[in-house]
Amino acid sequence: MHPASGLIGLALLFIAAAGAQDAGSSRTTEPDFVSLSDDPQMAAWSGDHAGYQWTDGVIVATPEGGNLLTVADHANFILRFEFKLSPMANNGIGIRTMPGENPAYSGMEIQVLDVGYAATAHLKPWQHHGSIYGVVPAKRGALAPGGEWNEQEILADGSHIRVTLNGTVIVDADLSTLARHGTPDGTRHPGLRRSAGRIALCGHGDLVEFRNMRIRDLP
Repeated sequence: MHPASGLIGLALLFIAAAGAQDAGSSRTTEPDFVSLSDDPQMAAWSGDHAGYQWTDGVIVATPEGGNLLTVADHANFILRFEFKLSPMANNGIGIRTMPGENPAYSGMEIQVLDVGYAATAHLKPWQHHGSIYGVVPAKRGALAPGGEWNEQEILADGSHIRVTLNGTVIVDADLSTLARHGTPDGTRHPGLRRSAGRIALCGHGDLVEFRNMRIRDLP
């Protein structure tokens, strides 16, 4: 959500644009998956278009970026993508969320966060990268250093949520169990019961790059 953000200068935007030049080599075509990042117009997305830039298949969340949501709702799905974080950058992947509402509570927010700094040492376990924010802490140790590309998969199938980072499963949760026992942050999360909604990129004032983002809807 909102831990301390790194100071991001305009120069980082030029670095991001330069780094995007190798994006084409990573693109993957998989049966039954639909790309969310290959369209220069980003027609699959609604919301804060002004806060995001598209360069050769890379969606860049700028320091001014807020929430960018898919036009379509998704219920059960596999979402695969690559991402690169600037130092201490914070973003999130909202799932089953609703337009105009906080993704972490109207749906769920999967944390996207560069850690390992003094400023992030105070974080709760459920604030670390890959966690379902406020709800399920992720296992640590699979995140690449800031400035390097990572691969991630999010599976949502009914009450089953699984997050795989760089080949390691870091979250494997049954939301029905959480509904019975409450959440670690002690806050109501009505979105845990939502069966469908938008996918969201949740900007929190930092530079984050996404590429090769594709989704497969499940029955």
